[in-house]
Amino acid sequence: MTPDQTTTTLAELTSPDHPLDPAPAAGPDDARTLTAGGDDLVRRVEAAQRGAGAHALVRAFAANPAFRAAEWEELTTESDPYRRPVRPADLGWLDYATELAAADVLKLSGLLGHRMLRNIYDADLLYLPPSRSEAADRDGADFYGPANRLRGALAQPVLERHLFSFLASARPSSPGGRLGGLLGDLHGYWEERRDHPGDAFAVLRGTLDRREATTFALLQLSAFLPAARTAVGRGALGEYDLAQPAARALLLAHYQRWVAGSASWAALLAAAGLTASVGAYWQLYLNTSLARGNHSHQLSRSPLRHAELLGAFTHQLVDESVTAESWADAVEDGLGDRPAFFAQPVPLATPAALDELVGALLAPLLAVSGDAALTAFHAGFADAAQLARLWDRDLAAQLAWADAIEEHKAKARAIDAYLTAEGIEVDLDTFVESCDETSTTHVHDEHRLVMIESGDMHFWNNVTHKISLSDGDKILIPKSRLHGSTVLSGVCTYHQPIIPDDMYLRF
Repeated sequence: MTPDQTTTTLAELTSPDHPLDPAPAAGPDDARTLTAGGDDLVRRVEAAQRGAGAHALVRAFAANPAFRAAEWEELTTESDPYRRPVRPADLGWLDYATELAAADVLKLSGLLGHRMLRNIYDADLLYLPPSRSEAADRDGADFYGPANRLRGALAQPVLERHLFSFLASARPSSPGGRLGGLLGDLHGYWEERRDHPGDAFAVLRGTLDRREATTFALLQLSAFLPAARTAVGRGALGEYDLAQPAARALLLAHYQRWVAGSASWAALLAAAGLTASVGAYWQLYLNTSLARGNHSHQLSRSPLRHAELLGAFTHQLVDESVTAESWADAVEDGLGDRPAFFAQPVPLATPAALDELVGALLAPLLAVSGDAALTAFHAGFADAAQLARLWDRDLAAQLAWADAIEEHKAKARAIDAYLTAEGIEVDLDTFVESCDETSTTHVHDEHRLVMIESGDMHFWNNVTHKISLSDGDKILIPKSRLHGSTVLSGVCTYHQPIIPDDMYLRF
């Protein structure tokens, strides 16, 4: 059997149309045959996950009915934590068998990939709908079913490799075996973030519609903060007190504080008219917001990466400490009240507290594993920091664009006039869609205009309102900006000219 034939066979085995029948029971004389066959199956699975056909494993997972494209009424899904649209049709032209380059992490494959990876991780956790419904029962059965879990296990390493491989190349050099060097790096990062918590907060303060922008920012916090803290709770599981006396207690205490503060978390979201139900705003989570939670989940699910998890946990505490006041200021400015959630004592108020934490977490590992533990701890911290920087830039760009929709309508008209006057032809996609046809939120890998030839649609990028577009309307969508749409008229015909980078910069 050739590698291609093996990959195809495994893809067929895990497709939603395959019955996944159990194997016949083996008798006592079959042990040797089963062992040899099991080894062969492991080799075939590993070959499929790393071969050119690895993408087929991802497509098989994405075909779960719970991940189907969104309907018009599913902009939010407060009553169904299992209904998580992915846009599986787009996997027909994407390729998850590759590694995503650092310059491409905000592209569509990153967004859809992180949606799928979160679904894989969350299938191991308990989520309950606020009330019983037929839809939630159906989607829950698909979400937690054994076939979904099997396909998720096959697709998980493919997605992790595609989404996170770039982190190693972006990681600063390790301080080697010097604990003092590591602490120096952490102090420098802590001071940098303390003085400049992030561009997103600066953009948020300058938005015209402060409430809308604050609501969207809180949506992003809800996409990764609960996930990161749940991952910390998972990391506390296990019996390792003798090897690491402090780590388990610290991780568990952090998760217990999260549970104890659930009322203030719910109140924070309620102030923006939001609910704390998991996945309620699934379609509005940015790629980078999902990525931050997924990174924590990835490390907590791999015991061999425990030192990396402790590094990422340390970053989480630093991040919460240096951004708490900025979050409180932003929410007070945007919603009118200062939230109690951010008034809790910050985890790391001083550099000395940071030193004490790192010593408690890392010293026992250094005694056992030496330099390898320090290198892994540094990698976990550095990767979490890199994802936080990407998130900050991504959120800042999304907030700025969403707050300037009228400006981007004017830019679209100017670009269209320029193309016409100069006789410039650009690549163009045309769509003819019927009433209620909905485009699950997504991003484009290039700058595009949306130009309505005839008909009406709602265009949306937040829960706060929908933007009406009709005959002759135009809007500019920069690359990697999250948006979706729903057709309102019987038929809507619209065009999407692709705008080159140099032309985009001119306008």
